[in-house]
Amino acid sequence: MSESVPGIAPEVFAPVEAPVSPTQASEEVEFVQLLTPEGERVEHPDYSFDLDDEVIKGFYRDMTLVRRIDTEATALQRQGELGIWASLLGQEAAQIGSGRALNKKDMVFPTYREHGVAWCQGVDPLNLLGLFRGVDQGAWDPRDNNFHLYTIVIGAQTLHATGYAMGQQRDGAVGGDPDSDTDGEATVAYFGDGASSQGDVNEAFIYASVFNAPVVFFCQNNQWAISEPIDRQTRIPLYQRAAGFGFPGVRVDGNDVLATYAVTQQALKRAREGSGPTLVEAYTYRMGAHTTSDDPTKYRLSEDLEYWKLKDPIERVKAYLTRSAGVGPDFFDAIEAEADGIAARLREGCLSMPDPTLTDFFDHAYVEQTPQLAEQQAQYAAYAASFEGEN
Repeated sequence: MSESVPGIAPEVFAPVEAPVSPTQASEEVEFVQLLTPEGERVEHPDYSFDLDDEVIKGFYRDMTLVRRIDTEATALQRQGELGIWASLLGQEAAQIGSGRALNKKDMVFPTYREHGVAWCQGVDPLNLLGLFRGVDQGAWDPRDNNFHLYTIVIGAQTLHATGYAMGQQRDGAVGGDPDSDTDGEATVAYFGDGASSQGDVNEAFIYASVFNAPVVFFCQNNQWAISEPIDRQTRIPLYQRAAGFGFPGVRVDGNDVLATYAVTQQALKRAREGSGPTLVEAYTYRMGAHTTSDDPTKYRLSEDLEYWKLKDPIERVKAYLTRSAGVGPDFFDAIEAEADGIAARLREGCLSMPDPTLTDFFDHAYVEQTPQLAEQQAQYAAYAASFEGEN
């Protein structure tokens, strides 16, 4: 069969081999890297990081605090205070690097795991906990921080992002001075490797390409779509899919905050100046469970996790700062103390969140309540009141 189909290489029809361990696969991956797992700065012909060590110290602080937020939220879920939590453990560099490359005009469309990007955009972590505690449906206004509400439907936000980017384009917010880092606007859509198999994502690619929308598709390839490994999602590297839609793609070491920043910054600049979309594949690893409802020990090897711990995004920055930037223990101790303070605030704030009043949900369906909703609200209030006083 394979040899009789004109124009199709025989290997396309070759039987699918057994899944490859992400540890094995990572040995053969080529990507943009500027900081090695050992904390050594390296050069790349197309990308560079030209900011000073103070910025890198800021990246370290961001990643450390975000990891502590994640750890505290996981503990709260285990203690029954949150319904569920989606951990970002291991993906801090991908999120902080890309998040810090944004400017104040750019708009973000996240999934449900972009806690680090939310941090960069100034969203209070307590607002994230409220959503996962079930006391609200997302208590932040996207207009305040240019950070949209978390999207639970896998991949749907890429269509939202593309539409928003097309709106930026039509509003004349794209273009201008190509040498300016702040001129123009762009949109970033975050999604995972599993979402890349969704129709919504591929439809977003089509629209973004055809209309030259100023959007950066940022795929955090953590190699596990819940329990499905990446080799069950694609037969080629994800970033190469962009070529089929007519725009560039690039793969970056997602555990390297410097490289992630540089790659995202260039993709955003390209979008802002009117050159269209880019697909960034941040090659990283989900060191925790998919969510707190998941047990990754059922489908992945413990040695894979141990292997990726050696590529920890925070430890490599700490190694650089210690060995090459002369940063002493006082700096790291201060960050740990700050993390302790944030953890305490989160715990206290989470436990003190009031239970929602169901009648309030009618007030948040539209900017201005409709007569029909007001009537429904009154009917529900009367129904709820009819149970008062009963045992």
